[in-house]
Amino acid sequence: MDYDILIVGSGPAGQHAAWQAARMGKKAAIIERKPSIGGAGVQTGTIPSKALREAAYLASRTGAQGMREASRTARYGVMAEAVRRKNMVITQQESVIVKRLLKSGVALIPGEASLVDAHTLEIIDSNGGSKRLSAEIILLATGSRPRRPSHIPFDKKTVLDSTSILNLKKLPKSLLVVGGGVIACEFVSIFAALGVEVTVVDSHEQLLAYLSEDVVGVLAESFENMGVEFHMQERVAAVSIEEGRTLTLLESGKRLYSEAVLYALGREPNSQSLNTPKVGIELDQGWITVNEDFQTSLPSIYAVGDLIGWPSLASTGMEQGRAAVLHAFAGKTHAMPEHLPMAIYAIPEISWVGKTEKEANKESIDYVVGRGHFKESARGQIIGDSNGLVKLIVDEKSHKLIGVHIVGEHASELIHTGQMLMHFNGTVHDLVSNVFNYPTLAECYKLAALDCLENLKA
Repeated sequence: MDYDILIVGSGPAGQHAAWQAARMGKKAAIIERKPSIGGAGVQTGTIPSKALREAAYLASRTGAQGMREASRTARYGVMAEAVRRKNMVITQQESVIVKRLLKSGVALIPGEASLVDAHTLEIIDSNGGSKRLSAEIILLATGSRPRRPSHIPFDKKTVLDSTSILNLKKLPKSLLVVGGGVIACEFVSIFAALGVEVTVVDSHEQLLAYLSEDVVGVLAESFENMGVEFHMQERVAAVSIEEGRTLTLLESGKRLYSEAVLYALGREPNSQSLNTPKVGIELDQGWITVNEDFQTSLPSIYAVGDLIGWPSLASTGMEQGRAAVLHAFAGKTHAMPEHLPMAIYAIPEISWVGKTEKEANKESIDYVVGRGHFKESARGQIIGDSNGLVKLIVDEKSHKLIGVHIVGEHASELIHTGQMLMHFNGTVHDLVSNVFNYPTLAECYKLAALDCLENLKA
């Protein structure tokens, strides 16, 4: 064998698999087909969209009153600066990752890999040259890409997906967003905060249909305050480009014009070039099927990250990569944490862990809800976030937390307090007796816990 482990894909899952293998003294290599390291997490998804979000947030906070009245030239400048900052963050992150990989002794091999057998990869480089490498273990971490239906005329200029929209140099005057999920909501908030006229078309009754209505309601209200127009329970029949603008025709017959369209309905696995049928790896609509240890139907081949489907998060992919390597070389079954934190980096942020009220009701769990509003905390008043909310769902019998839902600034950071308490089977009483820094948004946990106690008494 040429290596102990060959990892296909340099995204978050592949990186953490490589670092774990190196820590175990294994000879590891990452094969990456793109000219840059980091996968969608660094190059086209997680990091760049969050960098744009931060730029949009700062622009909306510092110039909220004048943004809509600013000239288009000024707004173009805002977008150019946001893209510049986004690219700077990508470059810095890529540099950090490469240095860590090389310092760990991980080899970086450019080229596109496909499976030959259970222990062999064929790698085609950018010049068309081919070579074969073998390893005891092969780990597939090739990620996913935006879904691009054939009937949508993507041109990367006016009809965009979540990758191509990151490279806009000028703000469109108007943007129609197809979709009401995580990616759609993040981009709606970014462009609305920058003064773009945004329209949303989605087939569901509410945005983020699987989340708590009161939490999503705060986000929807924020969107409405930024002038976002909604067409809910509607489906797109066709999109066309007419004289430099787009026409979106809905199945209901409505005709919506905009300067640009963002199609943000789902992602697809990057499994098509791996040659999985040849070696007998099972797929489910393109997604690779794995067991609890992330093994495919061939025990020497593992798959992690977006390639295996839900929850398709950089954070979970990192832990999946580490867990797969621990199993491959130490025989350890490393169970993923039961309580995984989720985050939507919209303006405002939403983050949650555990059950929603709908899920608790479906499982016939008796529960109470407590709410701590940002506007009740000094820190919330200081930062001007009057709509933020920490919502706790507590088992009525055990008083244990079974769900935490947060909307507002820093929600993605605040959620980890609830996650850790749930991980260690903490109760609402632990939050009441805890001391939080003052003034902080974290105090809202205590406010919500006290509200829970009142409801428990009732």
